[in-house]
Amino acid sequence: MIRKIGFDTKKYLNAQIKKILDRVSLFDKLYLEFGGKLCYDYHASRVLPGFDVDTKVQMLRLLGNRIEIVQCVSAKDIEGRKIRRDFGLAYDDQTLKDINDLREMGLEVSAVVINRFSNELTAKKFKQKLQNRRMRVFIHYEIPSYLQDLDFVISDKGYGKQEHVDTEKKIVVVTAPGPGSGKFSFCMAQIYNDRKRGVKSGFAKFETFPVWNLILNHPVNIAYEAATADIGDHNIVDPLHKEAYGITAINYSRDVENFAIMKKIIDKIVDKDDPMAKIKSPTDMGVNMVKEGIIDDDVVREASKEEIVRRYFRYHREFVEGNTLYETLERMEKIVEKAGVKPKDRSVVPPAREAAEDARRRKSEGKGYKGVFCGAAIEIFFDSDKAVIVTGKNSPILYAESATILNAIKTIAKIPDEIDVISPAVIQSLIQLKNRMKLNSTSLDVKETLNALAASAVTDEKARKCIDALDKLKGCEMHTTHLVNEGNEKTLSQIGLNLTTDAKLPFSNETFSPNYLI
Repeated sequence: MIRKIGFDTKKYLNAQIKKILDRVSLFDKLYLEFGGKLCYDYHASRVLPGFDVDTKVQMLRLLGNRIEIVQCVSAKDIEGRKIRRDFGLAYDDQTLKDINDLREMGLEVSAVVINRFSNELTAKKFKQKLQNRRMRVFIHYEIPSYLQDLDFVISDKGYGKQEHVDTEKKIVVVTAPGPGSGKFSFCMAQIYNDRKRGVKSGFAKFETFPVWNLILNHPVNIAYEAATADIGDHNIVDPLHKEAYGITAINYSRDVENFAIMKKIIDKIVDKDDPMAKIKSPTDMGVNMVKEGIIDDDVVREASKEEIVRRYFRYHREFVEGNTLYETLERMEKIVEKAGVKPKDRSVVPPAREAAEDARRRKSEGKGYKGVFCGAAIEIFFDSDKAVIVTGKNSPILYAESATILNAIKTIAKIPDEIDVISPAVIQSLIQLKNRMKLNSTSLDVKETLNALAASAVTDEKARKCIDALDKLKGCEMHTTHLVNEGNEKTLSQIGLNLTTDAKLPFSNETFSPNYLI
């Protein structure tokens, strides 16, 4: 996919590393709390075109032997089987994935900390699983009346009771599978216990969003609100930073609301002359240098608006599936209005709906498929910025998304529409197999379609060209009129498509969309 670049990763990394090293120089050791996703930051790569999905990993590599990584996870999230949506994994499984992903990237996790532990059996089993894999595992217990009784929290019965994690490096990167994993509490407990041992350790937050030195309603910052609409985060001007320095800085509501408590904790741990005691605002705690990497503000603004619309469709889909509340949809309604965008502005939405309507018309004319009407569309790019939108609809042979993928790669490979690239014999064999297995649908899903294409490529050069064209779909936009089943969604994600949906149920021609989803 060819797309305009609005962000310079190299320029950003130079500025970001300098900022972190400047902060490290104030302490014997720095606990750097990482917000967002460490290994694969797809949100940042979408709103900042040019931001590599592994930018944070690149940064850690450049910091070299100054760092070690500690992974936090909450015992409450393990017990509740909390799911991270992008990979569909529970937090304990996501922790294992993160450890393995980092190892494959040449970075080792030094230890795992299970936070908020209250003797949960599932957390005990997870600890054993990690230890069986030769991981160091530490327990941080649930502290009664946390944030209500700070004298107890900041004592040998509170932070002092927590297992101390011995670390060797100057920078301790503290990461987690998602929010609510206890990273800040872990950092404060470590600093409390380090200071008792004579180690002058400090704290900083590494958050990519919101970008503190962009305006409040910059689309990049609004896109962050969209990404966290389900938990109700919103951006505000940091009043403490404005009061202390006369500078307008943007932060998110939770940090500003919790800062008074965080400041009290910090002040109880360190003396008044300590660098940490000089933190006057939530923004002071951060080391965010994202703005330094923005090289084309117009491109970044447009990409951020596209992401806001994607999030709109995502929450609508989650509402239909029962995974989010109507309040989230209401919040998103206000966010899209603030950003000045509409769902139908997404380029692939009208063509996908038209493909479904075409199937409906063909049925009325007695020419088409007699089942449910589903449409899909993909926007592809060639060697210029000019986009081509390819559509597909369901049939007795192919799912709508399968037909669209096939049409897209044929277009990229410059193979005429009337040319078959999958052997009819292979298709017939697969359909016969599905009949024998008494499956509800004999239409080929995306994976089956690609398998059939691979089988045909053994003897057909045109099919081989189509397989080679699959890489060109990475990062492209796709929309369907219907809920995509789990298997198809996984394959589309593996291809690298940015998928949204109207969330029509595939067994019904009626949509459960609110009236404003137009």
